Amino acid sequence: MAELQAIKPGNVHVFADGHGMTVHDFIKSADATAELISQAGLTVGERILQAVKATQSAVGMNTNLGLILLCAPLVHAALSPSTELDLAQNLARVLDELSVDDGALTAQAILLAKPAGLGRAAKHDVQAEIGVNLKQLMAAAADRDFIAWQYANNYDAIFCDALPRFLTAKQAWQDQAKVNSEVWAATAVYLAFLARHPDSHIVRKHGIDIAQAVCLEAQAIEADYAKTDNPKLMQTPLLKWDASLKQRGINPGTSADLTVATLLVYQLQQLGSA
Repeated sequence: MAELQAIKPGNVHVFADGHGMTVHDFIKSADATAELISQAGLTVGERILQAVKATQSAVGMNTNLGLILLCAPLVHAALSPSTELDLAQNLARVLDELSVDDGALTAQAILLAKPAGLGRAAKHDVQAEIGVNLKQLMAAAADRDFIAWQYANNYDAIFCDALPRFLTAKQAWQDQAKVNSEVWAATAVYLAFLARHPDSHIVRKHGIDIAQAVCLEAQAIEADYAKTDNPKLMQTPLLKWDASLKQRGINPGTSADLTVATLLVYQLQQLGSA
């Protein structure tokens, strides 16, 4: 909900729907999948497939494949903790233990969700028989998909870059009256991802040149956002850029999914320290 409340230029949020999707579609998707993805006794692959099936039943479109792929291993790590390991270490263990069956179930889920611009892969294509485990499947796609990259690199971009950015922004703004620091910090995370990495969803739909051009646009607005004392003062330029991206049909969906995962890591760490 914090991610939906945050202004995420080009993506769906409470200030503006877009790309044929509404905020309500995302809320319905979350309501349909939350209990399934966190059910005890499931494998990571089962969590992913059940959540994608529930989404299709609830809204009949792909609203959340990327965030399901990112959140399922995190949920699994939180549900099977080791007292000697923190969340990041538990996640690394979960990723190393992913099976061939996890890979096959995830490939089935991806085909069911029909993500835009899926195409064919030269190695370990999800439209062919999967003979490798899920981490190997993701590693084969890591050079062209930043969600797959997280699997291959133990979510380093989230734990090492995005989470510190979230905490810094939240701390900077938490004492201001009428400012929901967690929501504005979510925007900071989204902008940071978009400014530093060509968004995989944009690359698939529009090509690398447009994705890199959006990166440059993001860098300019993120620089102003990072130094503001009051994030509300950035609302107008953020919404102006949001309208521009949507007019061009550009949706930085991967950056939004990574923002959700960052917020989940934060919440799970809060639970773990409670």
